[in-house]
Amino acid sequence: MKQRLSQVAAFAGVSEATVRRVLNGAPDVMPKTRDAVLTALDVHGFERPARFRRGRAPLVGLVIPELLNPVFPAFVQALSGLLSTHGLVPALCNRAPDGGPDAHSINLLLGQRVAGLVFVGASYTDIGEEQGRRLREERIPLVLINAADENLDLAQVNVDDALAAEQAMAHLTSLGHRRIGLVLGPVGHVPSALKLRGYAAFQARRGLGSDDWRPWVAHTIFSMEGGSTALPRLVDAGVTAVVCASDALALGAIRAARRRGLRVPDDLSVVGFDDSPFLVATDPPLTTARQPVATMAAAAVASLVSQLGGHAAANELMLFEPELVVRSSTAPPPAG
Repeated sequence: MKQRLSQVAAFAGVSEATVRRVLNGAPDVMPKTRDAVLTALDVHGFERPARFRRGRAPLVGLVIPELLNPVFPAFVQALSGLLSTHGLVPALCNRAPDGGPDAHSINLLLGQRVAGLVFVGASYTDIGEEQGRRLREERIPLVLINAADENLDLAQVNVDDALAAEQAMAHLTSLGHRRIGLVLGPVGHVPSALKLRGYAAFQARRGLGSDDWRPWVAHTIFSMEGGSTALPRLVDAGVTAVVCASDALALGAIRAARRRGLRVPDDLSVVGFDDSPFLVATDPPLTTARQPVATMAAAAVASLVSQLGGHAAANELMLFEPELVVRSSTAPPPAG
């Protein structure tokens, strides 16, 4: 045993004490160090500890907050096709009936020795302390897409929400709009907070502080109903255009505008986010920020496959640029 420890330590470039800590599953060992020790075991033909042996099921859990927003099925479809090329099978985990994270589904996946997990717009921290502990202890490969949490030391693939807000603002101001509203998801939702950051930065460059634009910002739930209920207050505050944090919010805002007798875009311009399918067929076709879903899915799968291959996760943020797709829901503000 002493000879084995010395061989592994020498090959990995670490001390024998570090090798012992890896073999004993110490949680404070750096991933790169752990990988080096496990590689040394493989090279010398020594059996890995049971917790580090291969043999996981080829299942990859796709954790999403809902299916009603078309962008989430779009991500599921893109991820599923890419995973299948690597012999991996997607297993969908949707929000539980009570609206919370489906910890039961996570437990089932862990019981099946799931190969990895991809969180798409869902909260990693809300899965529960016990599930989070198990994921860390079993070192399940993880990737987050458009994470709903902040400051997580995990591989993340995000669209640039702040840039999306600035692109929409630049488009609307170029049309002549000055009082531009913003409809966001709930307070604390990180992608919404990032959009607000981009909105605030753009307004600051125009010489407006938060006291000026605060009445033009509304937080609500992500749904058409949320957009419908948020819009009246912004219209009463005098906005001539609104930027929405999702296409569903934007469609709800258009519906509420019509109820008040406003025409889109003649009386009110509306911008969405996601570029969901069939938006070209809405009345009017919606101007929206398009997420590069296929590219982001490819980056997430590449990170996951790398982790499955035994490489330490690159705990960094991969940021992708959105594209503003201009259609017929935006126009110059009404005269006067």
